Amino acid sequence: MSTLTPLPSPLAGFHAVSLAINLPGPAAAHLLTQQGLAVTKVEPPGGDLLSWAAPELYRQLAQGQETVVLNLRTPEGQAEFQRRLRCADLLITSQRPAALARLGVSQETLHALNPQLCWVAIVGDTDVPEVPGHDLTYQLQAGLLSPPAMPRTLLADLAGAQDAARAALGLLLGRERGQAQRCARVGLKQAAGFFAAPLDAGMTVGGGLLSGAHPQYRLYPVQGGWAGVAALEPHFAARLRDLLGAGAGALEEQELATWLAGLSVDECNRLAEEHDLPVHAVQLDTGQVAGTAQ
Repeated sequence: MSTLTPLPSPLAGFHAVSLAINLPGPAAAHLLTQQGLAVTKVEPPGGDLLSWAAPELYRQLAQGQETVVLNLRTPEGQAEFQRRLRCADLLITSQRPAALARLGVSQETLHALNPQLCWVAIVGDTDVPEVPGHDLTYQLQAGLLSPPAMPRTLLADLAGAQDAARAALGLLLGRERGQAQRCARVGLKQAAGFFAAPLDAGMTVGGGLLSGAHPQYRLYPVQGGWAGVAALEPHFAARLRDLLGAGAGALEEQELATWLAGLSVDECNRLAEEHDLPVHAVQLDTGQVAGTAQ
């Protein structure tokens, strides 16, 4: 019997240098590493804030990468940095343009050093890249928060990481096809804005289809936890009505709430699996209940 030869990873043979610390840049580098990209992470002498803020996440994102500490404000650090860039295919940064310029990083200097080098620059806002900000401010601007509740995840940072990884793939593919573009700028504010599109379209607020205003798409308490019911499609709604014995009529919120309140988390999930329903319950103590403040 013949065996299939594993295909090489799409980015095998390509190498990146990353100056990016905190979350968006390392997350983007991690996504690209999973596609076979070899990554050297350059950290400043003070290290990466993420390493003490979330040590396990830091290790996860840096897995399979080389990490070196360089002081780019010294001639020795600059010489080593430039040596690595001459052999690299991609540079990832997450500093503001003025800060990078002080470290000798600009389109002109990079082109002179290595004309084949692609550069993905992660900034807060592509329109005003020198203005500081963080995930919290970008989510708030996009309307993704319900103050005073803090965000349950760093959506702008992770969305920006995905955008940065996608931009890197586009630059490298374009270069291989003979295109001249070598630089792409990714904004965390723009990434958050894209994720706010369903909100802006009214889908998740003001009685919208996914706002919780409709019985077949909302959260319900169960014994010891909460259940998410997402029976939007007619065949799922019909299947749920059959399970409740509701016949052909519309799903009634109170009838569904009463039925779910009598189920444990495990019972709810078992019935959902048996009847092929988009319903899932979680324990209250998992911290996964939507809308709870931290």
